[in-house]
Amino acid sequence: MAALFNFEVHTPYRPFFSGKVEAITLTLVDGEIGVYAKHSSFTAPSVSGILRVKDSESKWRSAFITDGILEVKDHKTVLMVDTAEWPEEIDIDSARAAEQEAKESLETADLKFEIDNAKTKLRYAQFRQKAWELRGGK
Repeated sequence: MAALFNFEVHTPYRPFFSGKVEAITLTLVDGEIGVYAKHSSFTAPSVSGILRVKDSESKWRSAFITDGILEVKDHKTVLMVDTAEWPEEIDIDSARAAEQEAKESLETADLKFEIDNAKTKLRYAQFRQKAWELRGGK
């Protein structure tokens, strides 16, 4: 049996996940990372995308996360993000509509902050759909 470690995901609105896991993968600002038990300690910013969690029964589960901070320590690993959603929590019609709205905003945006905002919304909508698809839904 693989070694387990404590992992928690927190949002400002709720504790999203807490439990013993075998591994996690997510994207940091400088690339994708996998964290396993006894990983060296560090703190780093994460970017929106797909969080994959390998639970204590060696089953992978995926979730959508927004930008945040990952802290890996000896006793536990904590991810703090603005939003986290399991695939079954995602309203796929809403995610598709948000993608279309973001694309339209991107076409009409003039100012840098408008363009950046539209790109962020588009990225969120696309990753929410990807998380939903990873659950087996189409």
